[in-house]
Amino acid sequence: MHPVLAQDLARFPALLQSARDVAAREIGGLADRPAAQPGKAPDPERLPAGGTGADGALARFTERWAPGFSGSAGPRYLGFVTGGATPASLAGDWLTGTYDQNVSGAAGSSAAALEHETLGWLRELFGLGEEHSGAFVTGATVSNTVGLAVAREWLGERLGVSVSREGAAALGPVDVLSGNPHSSIAKALSVLGIGRDRLRTVPVLAGNREAVDVGRLAEALDALDGRPAVVVANAGTVNTVDFDDLRAVAALRERYDFWLHVDAAFGAFAALSPEHAHLTDGLDAADSVCVDLHKWLNVPYEAAVQFTRRQDLQVKVFHNASPYLGLPAEDPDFLHLTPENSRRLRALPAWFSLMAYGRDGHREIIERNIALARRLGEHIQGVPELRLLAPVRLNVVCFTLAGDPTRERVHALAREVAASGETFLTPTVYGETHALRAAFSNWRTTEADTDRVLDALVRAAHSLAP
Repeated sequence: MHPVLAQDLARFPALLQSARDVAAREIGGLADRPAAQPGKAPDPERLPAGGTGADGALARFTERWAPGFSGSAGPRYLGFVTGGATPASLAGDWLTGTYDQNVSGAAGSSAAALEHETLGWLRELFGLGEEHSGAFVTGATVSNTVGLAVAREWLGERLGVSVSREGAAALGPVDVLSGNPHSSIAKALSVLGIGRDRLRTVPVLAGNREAVDVGRLAEALDALDGRPAVVVANAGTVNTVDFDDLRAVAALRERYDFWLHVDAAFGAFAALSPEHAHLTDGLDAADSVCVDLHKWLNVPYEAAVQFTRRQDLQVKVFHNASPYLGLPAEDPDFLHLTPENSRRLRALPAWFSLMAYGRDGHREIIERNIALARRLGEHIQGVPELRLLAPVRLNVVCFTLAGDPTRERVHALAREVAASGETFLTPTVYGETHALRAAFSNWRTTEADTDRVLDALVRAAHSLAP
């Protein structure tokens, strides 16, 4: 054994304690850590020949790289839809690395059974039934890709071809319809060989809405003359967290032949709040569902789940035919359900958080985030330099500068706010208006944090006033 590696092995508990001390210090100061670090990153160094040992690596990391890391795990990082890591989920994540289980299959370990248990809890949380089988993947993009891959195989079934064997070209042109699809849908269609240009946007409801007009969706389906299609419904749009009427969309299958995929990356968590659970009504009717757990479940990256009613088609797409891996059984191993063979035990942080805080604890996070988003939205309406663009429907506040919100002015506002270190917001375009969005999804965020965000916004807006 290499002498430095042997030395680290002999000091393993002490090294873990050192890493624990760094982590504890960072977590202790997270509330005051700058939400963003827009400065220049260190220049790359050459690969060391001999190595420094774990202690040396930890010291070098804390000196060179840690100071430039953002406070994305903290309470005032409101960019994208970014959760933090609850204490229990972080403990589970550390143990995931410690046990280092390969959850490709069930042989030799109970890890796969733990993933199945966690998937059952999540099904219950989101109101799905036993007919929805699932698996953990890395994020919403992969979850959407897996769901649409199963949809692609379903299209082949309807047309009498096997896409998994003959390729996507055997389908001919594919119709994918959606009112306000997330960008990952187009990316998934590119990966799957269907093509970005096959995504057709359907008009949305009038009156500041992002939800699909179900009547116009019916017209688009009717124009296909019976050709099977894929419909991507949204349970929570990025800009304003608008929800398609999932039950009404699903009811169209009485007249039209289509696969219903629901992108519920973070909107599925509305099911935990009695006031907002009606928004997810109809999620159980979906053929496939995407939910991203490192958003509103507040577990570390990478953690998302995909659910589908047609596990048999999923196996046709993703099975790995090799004698040493075994063939798909009635209860197929996970390696036959996702793009990966070797799989990290991503379920463990989610299992820890669900076990530790239960439905009620996670409901409290959801409802507090919603209340804080409303609070910020209400305050923004009282700031002359800012303008709220849409109702705060759930956990995202979409707003812009008053007057002429050009791209340059809005992005300058985002940069000014990020430079303050107080918060981090991501730009967007809502309708044709350049805007910013503040997404509340962190378990730590409080009213005091929200007030600091507002103060930073007001100061930045004042500084940019003509």
